[in-house]
Amino acid sequence: MKTHSFSRPLDRRSFLKGALTASALLAITPTSLLAAKKSPRRIGANEKVNLACVGIGNRGAEVIQALHATGLANIVALCDTEMGAKHTLPTLQKHPGVPQFRDFRVMFDKLGGQIDAVSIATPDHSHFAVTMLAMSLGKHVYVEKPMAHSFKQIELMMAAEKKYRVACQMGNQGHSDANYFQFKAWTESGVIKNVTKITAFMNNPRRWHGMTVSDFFPAETLPEGLDWDCWLTTAQQHPFNAKYLNGEWRSWFDFGNGALGDWGAHIFDTAHEFLDLGLPTEVDPVLEGYSPFIFPQASTLSFKFPARGKQPPVELTWYDGQKNLPPLPENFGESVVDPNIPPPSKGSIDTKKKPPGKVIYGEGLTFKGGSHGSTLEIIGTKAPDVKLPAIPKSPSNHFANFLLASKGGEKCRSNFAVAGPLCQAMAIGIIAQRVNARLAFDRKTKRITNHKIADALLDGVPPRPEWAQYYQL
Repeated sequence: MKTHSFSRPLDRRSFLKGALTASALLAITPTSLLAAKKSPRRIGANEKVNLACVGIGNRGAEVIQALHATGLANIVALCDTEMGAKHTLPTLQKHPGVPQFRDFRVMFDKLGGQIDAVSIATPDHSHFAVTMLAMSLGKHVYVEKPMAHSFKQIELMMAAEKKYRVACQMGNQGHSDANYFQFKAWTESGVIKNVTKITAFMNNPRRWHGMTVSDFFPAETLPEGLDWDCWLTTAQQHPFNAKYLNGEWRSWFDFGNGALGDWGAHIFDTAHEFLDLGLPTEVDPVLEGYSPFIFPQASTLSFKFPARGKQPPVELTWYDGQKNLPPLPENFGESVVDPNIPPPSKGSIDTKKKPPGKVIYGEGLTFKGGSHGSTLEIIGTKAPDVKLPAIPKSPSNHFANFLLASKGGEKCRSNFAVAGPLCQAMAIGIIAQRVNARLAFDRKTKRITNHKIADALLDGVPPRPEWAQYYQL
């Protein structure tokens, strides 16, 4: 089977030639698709938001259910490239009579005037195209994390949010729960201050653990009813194989963002925002079970963030892999677990085996935390010994926050201006996993300065010609 040059780390000349060709292609591609800027419809105080849902199975089903449960949305369209497959049936049964589509472009063409907002819960690599088209049409956007597949895609999505002035929310739901408001209050009051070190970890089983491949999967017969071209969106052409579907795409560099992209936004998102970390200047990987095709069996990634104003430099170290356990303080105690979070893709969360979490080392105090909305605990100091500020209650959960923002009543807490730099920092880490090398990053130019292949990967793989226009604002 023929493989793609960009997945061969030693074939530098072919990859760089492809990247330059893509840049030229983007410069001459017509911009008709996204050229017409449309303002969002004003939604009355007593009106519901007309919501179209792209990606309706698996995680998509949970997102739709949560948005609908707020009582703030009407489901007006359902779109999935595998419409009618087993994992889409629960959503179809709950919303009978709602128009169905396999191609989001057809959905917008036929029902665009009836849609106020869009939820996007598709594979990581396809977030970008759906989001960009929706924003250009004046539609508010709720998109699952990570925002997109490449650094450049995220950059364009942040610019589009400003241009089209729509409400945008990334789906790291802990950003509307107790952890968000606690971290904000504790940093503003000085309980958390002068942080120099963060340890973040996700050691649960992942789909690619124990998996070995030497190439992409061989071609299989395309099942009737699957729109494979739309499933691929801006990704390079791959022959269909069922082993890429239903979450298995997450294992592959070409489609997913690995454990870091999946869980990083649930673990250190509030630290990234309220410590104003921004983008790293260096990422240094130590990998076990490296592959040019799928994510490593284990990763330790050291992110170096420079001083910001009066705040000192921070080293954030990420640990994934079932046996790649992080060093923890001797008095760490029991892990912090949010009981409301879904289990990882395999297995369950076991407090004895260190579920996903973090340790934050500040001046005078060390904190431990879990993921999602779980709150921090002070290690080695009883809370009454430290003067802690009151923590306000959340006025809305993450889904209601988005819908209320779509109506102009609130501001999205994880809008693209907030979530974008977080996802870009993770994207640099994923490039380090992909090239298996230390990367030096210039925060001003937003380029990798010591590795040409890695720098080209900031822009992502060249899109197929028919999808290039999505990169034009």
